[in-house]
This record gives sequence, C-alpha cells and structure tokens, in this order.
Amino acid sequence: MKDLMTEHFSPQISAIASTYGTDTIFILGKGPSADEIPPEVFAGSLVIGLNDAERIYPSDISIFHAEWVKRALTEEGPRAQLYVTSTDFRPAAANVMAAPHAILAQESGDLMIQRLLSDDIVIEDVLFMTALQIARQIAQIRGRQQTVYMVGFDFRTDSGDAEAIGRHYESDTPAQRRLKIEMQENFLLNALYTLRDTEVDVIHVGRRSFSRMEPAQLREQFLHDGQEEGREWGVEITAELTTNHFGDRGRLERMVRAAKAAGADYVKVQKRDIETFYSPQQLAAPYKSPFGTTFRDYRQQLELDPDDFAFLDALCTSLRIKWFASALDEPSYRLLMDVGSMAIKLPSTISEHTEFLGLVARTCDRPIVLSTGMTDKRFENWVLDTFKRSPKLHLLQCNSAYPTPAEDCNVAVVRHYAWLAKQDPRIVPGYSSHDHGWFGSALAVAAGARMIEKHVKLGDTDWAHFDAVALDLTTTDFKDYVRKLREAETVMGEEEKSVRPSEHHKYRRGSGQ
Repeated sequence: MKDLMTEHFSPQISAIASTYGTDTIFILGKGPSADEIPPEVFAGSLVIGLNDAERIYPSDISIFHAEWVKRALTEEGPRAQLYVTSTDFRPAAANVMAAPHAILAQESGDLMIQRLLSDDIVIEDVLFMTALQIARQIAQIRGRQQTVYMVGFDFRTDSGDAEAIGRHYESDTPAQRRLKIEMQENFLLNALYTLRDTEVDVIHVGRRSFSRMEPAQLREQFLHDGQEEGREWGVEITAELTTNHFGDRGRLERMVRAAKAAGADYVKVQKRDIETFYSPQQLAAPYKSPFGTTFRDYRQQLELDPDDFAFLDALCTSLRIKWFASALDEPSYRLLMDVGSMAIKLPSTISEHTEFLGLVARTCDRPIVLSTGMTDKRFENWVLDTFKRSPKLHLLQCNSAYPTPAEDCNVAVVRHYAWLAKQDPRIVPGYSSHDHGWFGSALAVAAGARMIEKHVKLGDTDWAHFDAVALDLTTTDFKDYVRKLREAETVMGEEEKSVRPSEHHKYRRGSGQ
C-alpha cells in the first residue's frame, strides 16, 4: 500500500477522505431512480457527483468537463467541497483539482478501461469512469476496500432526469443525449468486470440485469428501522453536533439529515469567539489538524459564521427539525440571539462564568438549557434564583468527564430536577449524556428527564473533540440510541394509575367460577 502523501494522491482528496469513518462511497448520477433514495441515505458517506448532480445532494467531490455545467453551478451555487474538472471553473468557496480531459474516440475505449487501473486522475467522457478512479484512490488512501454504490445511473433517457435536479441546463439535443447515455452501459459492464477483486466493490443500484441492488433495498439497508410515525413523544432528544461539522456546510448538512433520520428532535451546535475565549498563547500554540499548524487555525475553521447559521436555520426548517446552540461568551450570545437560536445553551464549561451567566439571565427572552457538570447544590440555588425570568429553564444533569464513569453519572439527580419541575413548571428536567451507550440515558428517562442530549460525530478522526463519547452518525448507533430511549419512554407510561386496554380479569365477580 502506498503512503498517502506520495505524489500519486491528491492532498484535496486525502483531506476529504479523512473526514469520514465509513468505508462507503456513493457515486451520484441524475437518473430518475435517484429520486427513490432519501437524502438521509447519503448523510454519513463520501459522495462523488457527476456534472451537476450535486443539486440532488451536496457532493464532496464533483466531476465535470462540459461547459454547460459551469453555468448550472454558477447560477445554482456550488455545493461541493472539491471540483475535479478540465475547465476554468474556479468557485470562490470550493477547491478545484485540474485534470486533463481524455476524449473518447472509436479506438480509445480500451485505453479508458486501462486508465481505470492506473493512479492518474483523468476526466473521461464517461464521467463515472473518473469517479471510479477516484474511488480507487480513496480506497488506497484509507488502506482498505471500499463499497461503492452507483445511484442514479438508469441508462435511459425516455424517463428524463431525477425530479430533484430541478431546472435543466444541458445543451445537448435529445438525440445526442440518448446516444451518450445509452452507450455508457457497456462501459459500466467492462468496468464491473475489470474491478472485480480490487480495492473497490462496485454495486449498481437500479433495475438492470447487472444491478446488485434495487433502490428499495438500499433504503432498507441504510434506514432499516424507522421511528413510529405520528406519535407525540414527551422526551425531546438532542443530537449534540459540538464542532464535529468542522465548519464545513456539506458535513453539517449530512449530520443534520442523519440526526433527523435517526429520530432526533433537535440538533445543537456551539459558538465561541475564539479571540476572547482563548488567550493569545493558547491560540498561537502548535496544533496538528487538516486546517493548519496552530490552535488558532484549528479553532477558526470550526466556528460557524452568521451565513452558516442562516444555512443551518433554513436546512432545519426544510427538514422539520429544531436547532439551538451553546453560547460560551457574550459576543457569541449576541450573535446567536440575532441569528435565531430558539434556545440558548449554557454548558458546564462556563459554569464559573457567573457574570456572563447573569447577563444571559437578565436579557434572554428564550428558553435556557443549562448543563450542571462541575457544580453542586450551591450552584443550583444560584441558578434558580438568577434565572427566575427565563420562560423555560432546562436543567440537565451532567458530568463533565469524557467519558463519564458509571459510578459518576448520578442519574438520580434527574429525579430531583423532576421534583423541582413540579414546584416550578418552567423547569424542564434533563440529562446530558457523556457516558457510553444508552443505558444511563434510558434510566434518566425513567427518572423523569424530558430532554436528553447526546454527542454525535460523523466518522472517526484522530484530531476531533469529544469522539470518545460521541455516537457515530455514519452507523446505526445514534438511531439505535433513539430507539432505546423511545422504548424506555413507552415502558414508563403515565404516572396516574389506570386500567390499561391490554388488561382483563381472568376471574370476574359473578361469573360463577
């Protein structure tokens, strides 16, 4: 296996590959079968889009050489992190990897297949061949086999493109387009044969004779056990993204979509003003990350700006999931109030910053979510006295150790907060889980928690914060966690004793038995 820093591997592709923990790659085309795949399926995996397929789902890597694609991406707004192209397309907010365009001529089909097994990236007229080249490179970077799903490759033009693509920008005539698309099927068959027993396992998703999976099977594989539809749950579950979005909107969107698909009620992010929150010495200290060599480089990349929050707000509105954020300092608090955070979280990290907490208590007209890690009864009394004006006060039992040992979870405190809630209806008891798994959170539900917060991530990265306790959205871990909590809530039922529909008397009075 070659070292990932050799000249054969693009550093841009290496950086993107490093941010995902799954060994799954999607290659996305624009055939109508793409409409059958919910966006949540793509959420935790690396996506390679062809032409303007990124308008169906934001791609990590987009590949194109046709001039009309430039107009589509310019007018619609680029959504990919990296563009691999032979054109002069240079979007301000994305990286570009230039690659030569190899024209497909009558005698050059064999050469295209040959290039499929080389280490060079070439823009082929049959674009999915370039995508497969990149998938092979990612497999080599990761050092293990990758499963590659090809979605939206129907090889038919009579049914048009996926509806999700919206406006059409192609300049080819219908006859030209039919000729291009339908001839590509044979090249895929050649590619499937050539790539057998290699570092990529290529699965065509569709209804062709060579398809290994239909769209419904792909949905079932990635979204196999959904939540009960239409039920109103009493416990609100928050997917705590922390800064595991890495300041990347594409990654942020994947995390939100995956959290929604898993059944979360909220997603939560964080905001801090790094220039005032950290000392100059801390910011200047060496720090190894993909974003630079200092701690400042790292922290600057992670922070969301007002435009990012507007993006998050619009995304959550469209998906019908709510969001709020932690404010770790006054500038961040002011910003979050301006961008519409529906609640303000005050984390355990700043429990000693009582001047700032007092400011929030005096000025915030929104619900407060407060974690109580590293505090005791005296802090509780101070909070109850200070936040009397808050319309809602969520008190989340929390231990600030990552991970929290079982003997320090102290879930029984939730029972105390539930008692406080009976005295003051503004109070919402809850639990911020820094322990492993679901058991402590399920006990918190039994103790009366009405909000549960759990850290989530998108794959494993060596340099990211909180990965030791976060559940991976690229697996079913968080979905399973939500399901366990819903089971706990179901089993808990209601406090008032009543005869349930499932009950019946074996021996009824007057039955003569």
